[in-house]
Amino acid sequence: MMDHSISLLAAISATFFVAGMVKGVTGMGLPTVAMGVLSTLISPLTAASLLIVPSFVTNVWQLLAGPSFRALVRRFSLLAFAVVVGTFAGSYLLAAGDTRLTTGALGGALILYAGHALLARQLHVPSTLEPLLSPVVGLITGLLTGATGVFVVPAVPYLQALRLEKEELVQALGLSFTVSTVALAGALAWHGAFRIDNLALSALAIVPALAGMWAGQIIRNRVSPATFRRWFLLCLLLLGAEMVVKAAF
Repeated sequence: MMDHSISLLAAISATFFVAGMVKGVTGMGLPTVAMGVLSTLISPLTAASLLIVPSFVTNVWQLLAGPSFRALVRRFSLLAFAVVVGTFAGSYLLAAGDTRLTTGALGGALILYAGHALLARQLHVPSTLEPLLSPVVGLITGLLTGATGVFVVPAVPYLQALRLEKEELVQALGLSFTVSTVALAGALAWHGAFRIDNLALSALAIVPALAGMWAGQIIRNRVSPATFRRWFLLCLLLLGAEMVVKAAF
């Protein structure tokens, strides 16, 4: 049983509040922040279990709020299917309980995501390449999701490179994140790692996550999203580097 001490519960609540705030400002980042911080306090496997419910609730809301649900589901069905396959395949690493491997993999994923977002130019993927690239990107994203609990790389840069309209992009990200969350929950349950006590605590994490999203929306109206995003990515880069070093030594 996980130690539900007052200090740990406070740390989990604070983590999901901050993660929700980041999502409220930028439209993404809840699982990335939550996994990055919680993995320094508890095992990556437990952290991934706590992520399921608040991530699912916020991502379904993001998915259903947009205007093109059916069209996007048809367009990205191959990507979604590959995410599921990759997540179940990659989950063996997370369920194995080797915290050094999972911590190092998570740190590497954070560095790749933050480094690309900070330094790389905006990519462009022609629509003619979508049928080929979507399943490949989905499979790699799924493998990283299953191994680390973070599902932003390379799906987020890929969807941004398709030059979707703003609302379509937000909804497409919601679709990718929702499928990844459900696939991760299924993979954890398949390995017998999705425990009832973690599920209950995950449900409780909805409250600070939604409160953080509300606060983030207020911040978005007062602070430049570009400035906030830059500092957020720098923090992720440092956190990822710290996790890689920790895993190596």
